[in-house]
Amino acid sequence: MARRLRLGAFMRPISIHTAAWRYPGGNPNANFDLPAIVRYAQALERGRFDAFFMADHLAVLNMPAEALRRSATVTSFEPLTLLSALAMVTERLGLIATASTTYNEPFHVARRFASLDHISQGRAGWNLVTSGNPHEAMNFGRDEHVDHSLRYRRAREFFDVVTGLWDSFADDAFLRDVESGVFFDPARMHVLNHQGEHLKVKGPLNIARPVQGWPVVVQAGASEAGRQLAAETAEVVFGSANNLADGQRYYADVKNRMRAIGRDPDHLKVLPGAFVVVGDTVEEARAKKRHLDSLVHPASGIASLSVQLGTDASRFDLDGPLPEIPESNASKSARQKLIDMAARERMTVRELAQYVGGAFGTLEMIGTPETIADQMEEWLTGEACDGFNVMFPYLPAGLDDVVDRVVPELQRRGLFRTEYEGRTLRENLGLPRPANRFFPTVSG
Repeated sequence: MARRLRLGAFMRPISIHTAAWRYPGGNPNANFDLPAIVRYAQALERGRFDAFFMADHLAVLNMPAEALRRSATVTSFEPLTLLSALAMVTERLGLIATASTTYNEPFHVARRFASLDHISQGRAGWNLVTSGNPHEAMNFGRDEHVDHSLRYRRAREFFDVVTGLWDSFADDAFLRDVESGVFFDPARMHVLNHQGEHLKVKGPLNIARPVQGWPVVVQAGASEAGRQLAAETAEVVFGSANNLADGQRYYADVKNRMRAIGRDPDHLKVLPGAFVVVGDTVEEARAKKRHLDSLVHPASGIASLSVQLGTDASRFDLDGPLPEIPESNASKSARQKLIDMAARERMTVRELAQYVGGAFGTLEMIGTPETIADQMEEWLTGEACDGFNVMFPYLPAGLDDVVDRVVPELQRRGLFRTEYEGRTLRENLGLPRPANRFFPTVSG
């Protein structure tokens, strides 16, 4: 059968774009408007999306104050609480939440996601992250962030512990025999007794094995350590490539790493983030994006631009070209990308700041339903992805445009489902149910 796209929805829940909350017709309170979030989730299910992907962070974002004070991402619901509520008003939509391996304990993570999987009848997914925000450390008794390599070593061990806890009970452990009075068979329970470099966990988990065996494991590894962790553990990867060639290189690299360790490459779905803006014409879609970018407050955009360039951009002429930028400790790739873009597209400092203050660095699909479908098809057939995590420019209209206009075009081409394949997130993603490592004869 021809390959079909997998589509997740990356939810803040307002938008990744800094100015989305200011867009005409938008909902500035979407982060805490539960009835609105319910409508978004139900619209995604109507569009047969694979999953609602809830981003999270354990501290106020570490951005300049002028950018932070104008950002709608400063606060949001705790994701497991929100997704448990959404499980009650949806039936097939996957529910993926972020939980850090750096500032959580594995027993907590295992129990919460197992609970969500049971509550949703098999639709939970865990986005395994190592925490990139150094401010998170200070909320958990530390004065500074954990070293990058140490975070990834802990994450690898953390994955083993969490999945081991999910396997605490065989699928047939719970007899619930009313006549005999036997509720479960202790012989079908495994005590983990994990003692490793970073973690010590006895177990067992005090909840039955999840409906899916394990909730779907999601990762977003871009570094060398992140890619290896994804190849070893992930079943969905949230990719960050913003052009086809980079997407193809990343896709091949991660899949080849899987082959090298004996994993089936088809058991991992690579879904780059895609910022999608829909119009009746390409020009109309571009005009929507320009208007959205124009709503980025100059003070916010300049603060973010200063960080990316490694120099104070507030002293530049906002309506003039980008001047010569001195060398700095800022990321050289991001810095050079901005310098090259400003020169190539003859952007003013104001325009560049608005771009950085928006959806900076994200793969953009801006056009008609047909041109967006063309781009998605090119990535899929060109082996740059297995689908996309769609980022909406504003809510609710940006989401409705994708569900009601882009999805039907993908369905018409046979690139996307018209009905869900099953009830669980694994079934809909085409992923196998993992065998229980301790009781393999009755699982899988």
